[in-house]
Amino acid sequence: MVLLTELPPEILQHILGYVDPPDLAWIPLICKSFYHTVKGNTTLFKLVYLNNFDTPPANSNVDWEKAVKDTVRLQVICQRNLVQDKKDELPFVHNIVTSLLRNAATDTERVRSTTHPSSRNVDLLRGLFEDETNQSAFLCRSFIYERARQEFTREDFFDTPPKPHHQKSAHLHCLYGVPMLYADPDSHRTRGSKMSPFACSKVYDLRQYTENTKWGPFMNDSTDCVDWEKVEAIMIVIGNNLRKLGLTKFPVCGNFWEEPFAGTWPGSYKALPIAREPDPLELQDPYGVTGTWLRVVCFLDYTDFFEYNFTTEFELPLQVPRPPLDVGEATRLILMKIRVTRIEPPGPDDGQELPVVHFEGISRSLDDSYDENANSDLRGMRGSVRLTREGEVRWTTFSVFSGVERWRSESVQVGGVKSAKGILGNWFDKDFDPRGPAGPTAFWKVSDRVTESGDAQAVMQDFLPLIQDQPDEYEDDDGEEEEPGLELEITSISWMTWTDT
Repeated sequence: MVLLTELPPEILQHILGYVDPPDLAWIPLICKSFYHTVKGNTTLFKLVYLNNFDTPPANSNVDWEKAVKDTVRLQVICQRNLVQDKKDELPFVHNIVTSLLRNAATDTERVRSTTHPSSRNVDLLRGLFEDETNQSAFLCRSFIYERARQEFTREDFFDTPPKPHHQKSAHLHCLYGVPMLYADPDSHRTRGSKMSPFACSKVYDLRQYTENTKWGPFMNDSTDCVDWEKVEAIMIVIGNNLRKLGLTKFPVCGNFWEEPFAGTWPGSYKALPIAREPDPLELQDPYGVTGTWLRVVCFLDYTDFFEYNFTTEFELPLQVPRPPLDVGEATRLILMKIRVTRIEPPGPDDGQELPVVHFEGISRSLDDSYDENANSDLRGMRGSVRLTREGEVRWTTFSVFSGVERWRSESVQVGGVKSAKGILGNWFDKDFDPRGPAGPTAFWKVSDRVTESGDAQAVMQDFLPLIQDQPDEYEDDDGEEEEPGLELEITSISWMTWTDT
């Protein structure tokens, strides 16, 4: 009988290439032969990585040994029992999670009833973040969660620059993609621990809308960097409203808002098959703009909005947040069909790696009643996608009514260029009216289809691939009841929604 240590080195290396990554830590301790086979063997670490995780993009420069060891360390950290034993590892966890997503698969088979491919990297992350202690330690550490748990001090209010751990946690939460709607995921969920009032206090606070922030989810400075705590608050507000309305029961929403890490990596959008030849401009577009998008817009009754922002007896310092806001919100579902119209080189204030893409199109409300604020033209001269200087994807849209621009939005694409997760941002008056209104918006691509005509028929045709592709039974398994007075009905013509006021 031939011992493993007697096999030729290339055969032994091939065999060890199929071990689980954590096993590479103890295999070298067995004997000198195994030690010398494993130590510094880049080819072996590459084999182990590729046999357990996604093949990175061709342009990736991967240190295979470090990638394997870092991933094992991530697993070890996440297996610790207590939140307190994990919290200090947030910078490392943020770095490795973003690296795994950056190197996630883009060429595998599409996951059923979604617009993103399968990924072993994502499967690993989903398994790790099922643990509610990991959610608490890494996803719920931004300022609004500390505020909800009353963990802040007076000095926190006046510490103007965003703290790195707040931003890293909020970024991880946005990449996770499922809004954590309670302050303590690993403890009892009560009405008092709901996060939506604290998120609303950030999203609907007009002091957050400044020239430096471009009235969007950016830092209040001259860097153009994304403020992930703002993006997180937007995600919480919209996710909470979608869940209250029961929309997350349907794959066209649920698979984008209730599935962890659903398409939150670059190049993850994978189109549903359609019989259409792309036009030349579309082939030059690196962002995947042309197609059908589903948009959500949330807003307050203007009386509530004005009262919240302008009727206080004294003006709070900018660093001090307004009180939690718990009033009724309205939600609009909008179908957008847009097409690339022009591509130009980036400007001096843009990221230089990719061009600026302009688009135009139409939007149609999916609500039962006609709403002129939702039914509009989106004209390409001011509708654009570009990179920021830090490499994030920035979307600007203008809604046009009777040839006149009315509403504007500034948003960022979660997951990077051509991610399936979609775009989160703020809408506001196109003239930056200091009295508002303003609020959160999100949109994500559901199809490359753009050619249908006729409102009612187009709506059903646009969603039909996702509807036909869904499992036979799609149930809401979060165990939460919808709030009284909130219903959803889907007809062959439109979606009708009712919310509290």
